Amino acid sequence: MKTYKTNEIKNIALLGSKGAGKTTLAESMLYECGVIKRRGTVEAGNTVSDYFPVEKEYGYSVFSTVFYAEFGGKKLNVIDCPGSDDFVGNAYTALGVCDTGVIVVDAEYGVEVGTQNIFRTTAQLKKPVVFALNQIDGEKADYDNVMEQMKETFGPKIVAVQYPLESGPGFHSMIDVLLMKKYEWGPEGGVPVISEIPEDQLERANELHNALVEAAAENDETLMDKYFEQGHLTEDEMREGIRKGLVDRSILPVFVVSAQKDMGVRRMMEFLGNVCPFVTDMPAPVDTAGVEVKPDANGPLSVFFFKTSVEPHIGEVSYFKVMSGTLKAGDDLDNVSRGGKERLAQIFCVCGQVRQAVDTLEAGDIGAAVKLKDVRTGNTLNAKGCDYQFDFIKYPAPKFIRAIKPITESDSEKLSAILTRMHEEDPTWVIEQSKELKQLLVKGQGEFHLRTLKWRIENNEKLPMEFMEPKIPYRETITKAARADYRHKKQSGGSGQFGEVHLIIEPYTEGMPEPDSYKFGNQEFKLNVRDKQEIPLEWGGKLVVYNCIVGGAIDARFIPAIVKGLMDRMEQGPLTGSYARDVRVMIYDGKMHPVDSNEISFRLAGRNAFSEAFRNANPKILEPVYDVEVLTPGDTMGDVMSDLQGRRAIIMGMQSENGIEKLNAKVPLKEMSSYSTALSSITGGRSSFTMNFSSYELVPGDVQEKLLKEYAETHQDD
Repeated sequence: MKTYKTNEIKNIALLGSKGAGKTTLAESMLYECGVIKRRGTVEAGNTVSDYFPVEKEYGYSVFSTVFYAEFGGKKLNVIDCPGSDDFVGNAYTALGVCDTGVIVVDAEYGVEVGTQNIFRTTAQLKKPVVFALNQIDGEKADYDNVMEQMKETFGPKIVAVQYPLESGPGFHSMIDVLLMKKYEWGPEGGVPVISEIPEDQLERANELHNALVEAAAENDETLMDKYFEQGHLTEDEMREGIRKGLVDRSILPVFVVSAQKDMGVRRMMEFLGNVCPFVTDMPAPVDTAGVEVKPDANGPLSVFFFKTSVEPHIGEVSYFKVMSGTLKAGDDLDNVSRGGKERLAQIFCVCGQVRQAVDTLEAGDIGAAVKLKDVRTGNTLNAKGCDYQFDFIKYPAPKFIRAIKPITESDSEKLSAILTRMHEEDPTWVIEQSKELKQLLVKGQGEFHLRTLKWRIENNEKLPMEFMEPKIPYRETITKAARADYRHKKQSGGSGQFGEVHLIIEPYTEGMPEPDSYKFGNQEFKLNVRDKQEIPLEWGGKLVVYNCIVGGAIDARFIPAIVKGLMDRMEQGPLTGSYARDVRVMIYDGKMHPVDSNEISFRLAGRNAFSEAFRNANPKILEPVYDVEVLTPGDTMGDVMSDLQGRRAIIMGMQSENGIEKLNAKVPLKEMSSYSTALSSITGGRSSFTMNFSSYELVPGDVQEKLLKEYAETHQDD
């Protein structure tokens, strides 16, 4: 393969909803470029994409697939992304390193929630978008209806480049209003016959052609002047105008294709090669220091690794983009992310699981290396003297959590190592060893996402494991003041243990006045504050401790031990063992023994006095509540709302957004455990949701009673 210059390279992300036909479109693209001699099918499991065993097992894409195509003297690097919302992290990665997104829309179902989610992501990242209206020959395909829907959803920037003479099973010809030609295929597709536009289509074709010309001219004053003067633009002028419009997202061109029969695919690829932005047309990325890094082949060498996969019979394959400079096989680079040096003995251009060794890759190009020593996803490798570092791929927050453990306890370390490696492959698999919950948690985008992880561990790694419901990180607090005292006394020959602590506790809020006096029953307690400690808690809230001891009832050297006892109970609350928060404690009296008093005695006395007072202070359990946003088609809105209300949700608002209903609610985390699965079932997979932590709120009385009973059955007080 020849070495392509930076201004000959285009990087394209293939995106869209599940079932839109991206994998089939990728096959046709590769076939048209001569990369493959025969197109595979998803059903047969022989496509260039979807080559991992888990993908063949489930019949859908799990990982993004990188491939390249040499077309018209240019190199197109394409990343084919899974359509399922569970694997959306792949789209974030691909858009991070690509310059254009091709969003595939199913002509039978039109704009789906997944389509809108992907488009919203491209808008956030300011990436150009081309729409491919696929399966135009499907039974229920309706071109005019889908185009109207797209204009309603994405606005007047939607511009037709082609339209079919007939959509549905009768599709076999279309009009291209950019080239002003008719394309016609035989029943099974193949090479089209290109001819002049029929007389009865000229009026519609000219109308759409003029709309396209106007959209192209709007992005360049010179072109606009020329269009007004001459009434038309040359093909090259239109290309230039459309390219500028793509870069600033003022044009959203729409193509029609039947990927399964390879109709219209070559024409779309001509557009991608001739019109879509080159690497050099796009705004330069910025490194972590805020420095703009232009894709200059003569600049300092910097390489960003955006994806890692472990492939059958090969091992670890690391995918990268050359951000600046020219990379040569055998280069020694510094890993600025992890330290150390790395030699890239061989570099490859990749087409699925097929790799072709190359000598050189210039800035903007995408390649891969195998079995590197210590390179992880997100690392930057530089030549000596270069200090660029990149971190521009931001992933969505997890939406589905499970506790995980091996069937055999002795496999725990092995499981942790496997999970760490799998996180490198897919950063949206988030692993957390929760000290609070005493569980190993794995977080993902949905049930399918985690089911895929489980399948790979059990089938590829031969390690049986199980998922469990994760515990909920409740919090405990109090709602009124209470008093308690506790004497710890233990005698077993020789020196014994003795410590007695009297204390008052009350709810803590920021800015409350200093403690003065309290009345419990007929007894009043006046306090004289000698010392104050504010302890911010890592799980939120505070513990505030006042030393109000007078007359030397407890020596000052035992106060830290008492505070340790209080923290013991803050870390393991008296009600359910959850973290406690927002409590203030006044230690006002006690007793000590000249021989038997020691730190452990006062630690235990302080802990038990606190526990007793806590239970008398009208304690409450707090639960984490999340802000949940659901996007769903209008016909499923009632079912979605009903399901949420059954989950103790508080509906905060509803609104329509481009034909899709948006529902906002506050929902307890406990009720969101299997929401991903339920929502998919209710809406047939046509909805999506996001969730973000909002606050801790009091649990209802019946829920608290249930939690207390469950805890009492499995624990005994110390």
